[in-house]
Amino acid sequence: MNANLDPRKRSSFATVDWLTIMLYLLLITCGWFSVCGASYDMEHPDILSWDSRTGKQLAWMGCSVTLGFVLLMLEDKVYDTLAYFVYLVMLVVLALTPFLATDIKGSYSWIRLGSISLQPAEFAKCATALALAKTMNQYGFTLQNWKDFARAGIIIILPMTLIILQRETGSALVFLAFFLVLYREGMPGCFLFSGIAAVIYFVIGVRFSIETLPGTLTPIGEFSVLLLIFIFTLGMLHTYVPKFRALWKWLISGFVLIMAALAFSTYLIPFDIAWVTLGICIVLASYLAYRSLRERSIKYLYVALFSVGSLSLFYSSDYVLNNVLKPHQQTRIRVLLGMEEDITGAGYNVNQSKIAIGSGGLEGKGFLNGTQTKLKYVPEQDTDFIFCTVGEEEGFLGSAVVLGLFLGLILRLIHLAERQTTTFGRVYGYSVLSIFLFHVFINIGMVLGLTPVIGIPLPFFSYGGSSLWGFTLLLFIFLRIDAGNKRTTN
Repeated sequence: MNANLDPRKRSSFATVDWLTIMLYLLLITCGWFSVCGASYDMEHPDILSWDSRTGKQLAWMGCSVTLGFVLLMLEDKVYDTLAYFVYLVMLVVLALTPFLATDIKGSYSWIRLGSISLQPAEFAKCATALALAKTMNQYGFTLQNWKDFARAGIIIILPMTLIILQRETGSALVFLAFFLVLYREGMPGCFLFSGIAAVIYFVIGVRFSIETLPGTLTPIGEFSVLLLIFIFTLGMLHTYVPKFRALWKWLISGFVLIMAALAFSTYLIPFDIAWVTLGICIVLASYLAYRSLRERSIKYLYVALFSVGSLSLFYSSDYVLNNVLKPHQQTRIRVLLGMEEDITGAGYNVNQSKIAIGSGGLEGKGFLNGTQTKLKYVPEQDTDFIFCTVGEEEGFLGSAVVLGLFLGLILRLIHLAERQTTTFGRVYGYSVLSIFLFHVFINIGMVLGLTPVIGIPLPFFSYGGSSLWGFTLLLFIFLRIDAGNKRTTN
């Protein structure tokens, strides 16, 4: 008799991906023990008290699990129907937050509701993912159309801008993860390459801005970046305009001129040969613009714009670093790039975090036995730097297990996203995956001193209800969409 029932009427719990839920439960459990290890107070050992962070985290975990199962009971079509409404409401909330929030370490991103505080930026990720999925699910939508691409970009940039206005740069940068989704859905690879190139320009240009080439007056950073722009521009030409026959002539001529300028500066009159490289780049960009007009080829224009944009970005990066970023942000970047050592200031958190992780050794010091964390040497050790607690108490083996759980979750999300039968489900799934991947990579990277300290939580581990609820919303909405997809395909 049950075999004759309409598959759509079967409970979503019968088709939900329980493996992902098990990974979720394991992660939040491990997270609670980590919060306990980071915030445990020997003088007040009651870990279940609401006055303790472990007690509050346990309550938020219970609310999160309840919220997750409530989300599973809703119809999966609800998320598609309400996507734009939720997104617009969230934009309004984000816009009002700076006026309602109190100043917390220079940030106006937390709204106090009675005895708890919530950070709307954590929930904006879910709203943005839903709106992006609904937009890209529309008939005829393609990222090859610049109008459609602009619509998708605006959906991502609007909440990002509002969060920046709250002086919460770290949370705003998380929204860059959505561009990985756009790349998966057909965004031209040149956009992703341009973003990677911009990071390379900034890092090399800033890191080697003071050092000069021997025998010249040329900053190594400026010369290296200009040379990269020249090479990248020719590489773009080779990729997108394969019929460009003058490629090798430009490459050889450019290097001959640069080597001649280097020899002249070294043995005759020292001067800044970066001007020669800059001139070559400008001439090449002008030539490509001319070819675009003469042959009416948009591809030449795109490559020319890449070259001009690269030059503009590089020469504006120094101004941004010294005039736009705040002094503590400037110091963090210089410390990260190895230009300064400030283990008592901007580099203190990372230095203490490395000491804590290194002291854990292979097997760790044991639960509640971490000396660095117990003596509060690591600031924010139960929020942004929670992973150092894992490293100290559980050692390399425990850290590897935690990373293995995150890897399992990410691989599972890839599997679930790829099996979606609708663009809405697939885009939303990859949005969830990209956000988790960004958080895990950047958070653990900053704890190890590999990425800038931008203050974003480690999913399911960092103390706080907003981040835990936000990640739970992201994950369980996707699980509900996937469960609905499985029922309709059975």
